[in-house]
Amino acid sequence: MIRHVVMWKMAAEDAGVRAAHAAEVARLLNALDGVVPELRAVSAGPNVAFPETNFDVVLVADVDSLEALAAYQVHPAHEEAAVYIRSVAASRAAVDFEI
Repeated sequence: MIRHVVMWKMAAEDAGVRAAHAAEVARLLNALDGVVPELRAVSAGPNVAFPETNFDVVLVADVDSLEALAAYQVHPAHEEAAVYIRSVAASRAAVDFEI
C-alpha cells in the first residue's frame, strides 16, 4: 500500500483569504472519497497551528499501489480538484511511501 502525502502553501497574502482557500482545497479533496475508486482512505484538512511556518493544507491518501496512485492522478474528479488547487496554491510538497 502507498501513502500519498501532499502539502500546499496558499498564494493569498490575506490570512482570511488564505484560510478560505485552504478550507476549499480540503473540501474538494475529501469529496473524492467514494468517487475515485483507487482511494482506500483520504483525509485532508487546513492547518490549525503555527501559520507563519506550517503549510496551509494537507492531504493524506492511501492507495493499493503506484499504479493505483497513477490512476488516481488522472481521474477526472482529481483533475478537476487540481485545477482549483493550482489556481490558489503558491507551493507544493509531496511524499509517497509504502505502508
